Amino acid sequence: MSEKAYYVTTPIYYVTAAPHIGSAYTTVAGDVLTRWHAQRGERKWYLTGTDEHGEKVMRSAQAQGMTPKEWTDKLVEEAWKPAWVDVDIAYDDFIRTTEQRHTERVREFWQTLYDKGDVYKGEYEGLYCVGCEEFKLPADIRTDEDGTQRCMIHGTELETVSETNYFFRLSAYADKLLALYEEQPTFVAPSSARNEVIAFVKQGLQDLSITRSTFDWGIPVPWDEDHVLYVWIDALLNYVTAAGYGTDPERFEELWPVDVHLVGKDILRFHAVIWPAMLMAAGVAVPKQVFAHGWLLVGGEKMSKSKLTAIAPHEITDHFGSDAFRYYFLRTIQFGSDGSFSWEHLSAVYTSELANGLGNLASRIAAMVGKYFDGALPEPADHGPAEQALADKLAQTVATADKALDTLAFHDALAAINELVGAVNGYVTEQEPWKVAKDETRRDRLATILYSAAEVLRAVAVLHNPTMPKSAAKLWTLLGAEEKLGALSDQRIQDTATWGQLPPGTTLTKGDPLFPRLEEA
Repeated sequence: MSEKAYYVTTPIYYVTAAPHIGSAYTTVAGDVLTRWHAQRGERKWYLTGTDEHGEKVMRSAQAQGMTPKEWTDKLVEEAWKPAWVDVDIAYDDFIRTTEQRHTERVREFWQTLYDKGDVYKGEYEGLYCVGCEEFKLPADIRTDEDGTQRCMIHGTELETVSETNYFFRLSAYADKLLALYEEQPTFVAPSSARNEVIAFVKQGLQDLSITRSTFDWGIPVPWDEDHVLYVWIDALLNYVTAAGYGTDPERFEELWPVDVHLVGKDILRFHAVIWPAMLMAAGVAVPKQVFAHGWLLVGGEKMSKSKLTAIAPHEITDHFGSDAFRYYFLRTIQFGSDGSFSWEHLSAVYTSELANGLGNLASRIAAMVGKYFDGALPEPADHGPAEQALADKLAQTVATADKALDTLAFHDALAAINELVGAVNGYVTEQEPWKVAKDETRRDRLATILYSAAEVLRAVAVLHNPTMPKSAAKLWTLLGAEEKLGALSDQRIQDTATWGQLPPGTTLTKGDPLFPRLEEA
């Protein structure tokens, strides 16, 4: 058997409309996380995809005058996959719940649970949110002054649904779930999400309605084809069906259990309660972690397609570039908390940290090496206290960033790297190489200053490669590092702090700015 891959998933997204930056935020986080592990030299596997069944998708397709399959095909190919190109996502698999590799395994999974007696037939009446594709509990309902009952998340009026359905004995797994949360304290993260889930399960679990009979856009129930499977208990299985469950045991062993499920906080209970209970019932190992991040807020409210407050990723990347998109959202928002977005803040961060910070530093160092040493990186002649402080700062940054990524603290990792860039800028300002260059007797000192700054930039390129792959590649090229050190992707995080890796004599080329000045929109 091959070494287990580091396996990360996004939710599979509803294809009712084109993606917005909230979906892209989740997907970028998973991409950076898996790229970081690859930069460590680990095998990684990154899964994303689309959830294409259910009443919400069916209604969306009807509004477009199309069949659900026509509508989902169009959105996936013309909106979702192109959006992931816009934000530079390097997924390893893209699963659609309409694919046979998924639907066949879903039917087999639920037939197994039905045969075991974990599924039974019953009557259900409740308030249903089509937007959430979920029957709502009293605590999740907002009642207006006129008595209208609404979803707390979408604000839409709830519909009363009465059906004869099949139920999964979710209530039978409450104690096992509580034991799981106790035995694996990091199963649900962050801690606020864990506390919420534990409190929810301790209140008692109701059995879960897992079929619908009032519409037919879904996977037919194998033992009763008058019903289709409830969209969530179909969709959740994508994480195992894409990993080879039921078809490729060797592949499944290499990928499962998943290392991290990334989810928005509004779908936490599905992933941290229903999903592990389903797996327990089937005798399949539970995930290692479910991590719930916060919402992106615009004008103080969660983005909404229905309220037309959604922002498409390309609206940002067309102006700022994909690297700035990736950097900004993970740098400025603590992953796990809500975060507000504004164009003004994005522009300010881009200008101060990327253009004036890293970009200007790289340009200055390349220009000075070009001016004073004909573009060839000089050999340092000494390594004094100022250089040692820089080397120490580099070692501290690598350790901090690497540790932060283990807990998905992207903002801490990027803050540390930004501080390192600031330290190099401060070093250059203090050492004043442009003044040193005027004294021919201090040429060795000039060589040491410029070498030291370039050497830290070498490390910055490696550290930023998972987050800003295009800019990191440009920086690697500027430093002439490919010829001497090999491909940027082959550099290892754990080796990055070792001082003196960039060989003297390497040709530095200034080239185009890493982060061009922004044109006024």
